[in-house]
Amino acid sequence: MSNPVISFVKGVVASLQLVVVTLPLFSFVLIPGALIKLILPFKPVRKVMDSLLNGTAEFWIGNNNAWIRMANPKPWHLPDVSHLKYEGWYLVSSNHQSWVDILVLQRVFNRRIPLLKFFLKYELIYVPIMGLAWWALDFPFMRRKGGASVAQDLAVARKACEKFRVIPTSVISFMEGTRFTQAKHDAQKSPYQHLLKPKTGGIAMALQTLGDKFDCFLDVTIVYPKGVPEFHDLLTGKVEDVVVTVREVQIPRSLQMPDDPGSPAYRAELQAWMGELWARKDAEIKALTAQYR
Repeated sequence: MSNPVISFVKGVVASLQLVVVTLPLFSFVLIPGALIKLILPFKPVRKVMDSLLNGTAEFWIGNNNAWIRMANPKPWHLPDVSHLKYEGWYLVSSNHQSWVDILVLQRVFNRRIPLLKFFLKYELIYVPIMGLAWWALDFPFMRRKGGASVAQDLAVARKACEKFRVIPTSVISFMEGTRFTQAKHDAQKSPYQHLLKPKTGGIAMALQTLGDKFDCFLDVTIVYPKGVPEFHDLLTGKVEDVVVTVREVQIPRSLQMPDDPGSPAYRAELQAWMGELWARKDAEIKALTAQYR
């Protein structure tokens, strides 16, 4: 059991390191950069500003990785991804259990592949400071309400992915659409033990606009053998172990650059491919949980 005094001190130090670096970066780089992109929406300007803003985000992630290691010194089981290309294009997906997943993914991939661009819930655009940063970095905001919003979500995804053709990009989607809980699992009667059903709308748009660019699909599995942590657990050094695997999967040619990603035939093929990946991931989560518990 962790010492509460040590946990408190770790939380204070990590929080200070986070705030001291975040505020200047957002005030003097990200916010001005966002305004320049808004006022001068031209491709040459966008290319320069995207490189600057992405580099700033990578520096910020590097700082996060530093305080995470300081607060949580026990080694995590992370994969070697040094062979991946920083100047490549990647389609990435992972299971989703906690906000900590994002920081784990950034720790694995920062400066190994291009900055991860997430499909986010629309409500997150209103998060103070971070919402503006995500907008400036061209993160797609999805309403995910079903019905009439589906077409709007797909249009947003398509527009975002078209921007990603300007510079090398990694597009990531938590295809479950929300964090896994047993209640959500039971409500949707998921056929998987450790996963919710995958949603493929955003991935379909990414493949339609960037299918010819992607080097491969990175299938990421995250397991927390000691229990799923929250952000405050990272700050206070209570995350004892994290297990991550990354598998490179070639995207079937028939799924790349579809003329109509919404057609029943294409959706069925994409769902079948993702169903195979999800079944394998479900079995892997079970095996890793048993191995490292």
